[in-house]
Amino acid sequence: QVQLLESGGGLVQAGGSLRLSCVYSISGFSIDSLGWYRQGPGKQRTLVASISSGGSTNYADSVKGRFTISRDNAKNTVHLQMNSLKPEDTAVYYCNAVVRIFNHWGQGTQVTVSS
Repeated sequence: QVQLLESGGGLVQAGGSLRLSCVYSISGFSIDSLGWYRQGPGKQRTLVASISSGGSTNYADSVKGRFTISRDNAKNTVHLQMNSLKPEDTAVYYCNAVVRIFNHWGQGTQVTVSS
């Protein structure tokens, strides 16, 4: 069983920063990769950033150079540092864990960027 709990969302002005955190718990298996997805109003859920068990990272083009994903294996936590936020970053952000071929999701945290 995998459980994911996000925190750190909120309201910020354009140009500001937020740090999202996701604490995960798992039993019986290891996590292959962790990531952050987002879903804006009327849009599909899309990948923001991911990090593999080996530490390799992947970013959506729209956030490269502004967002950084990191994981702390000792604390079972994955972070998303978001800098230079733009109004178009407004969305519900979801923590994702891939265990074998299955996706697991957190409940989501709202990020709102005002212009």
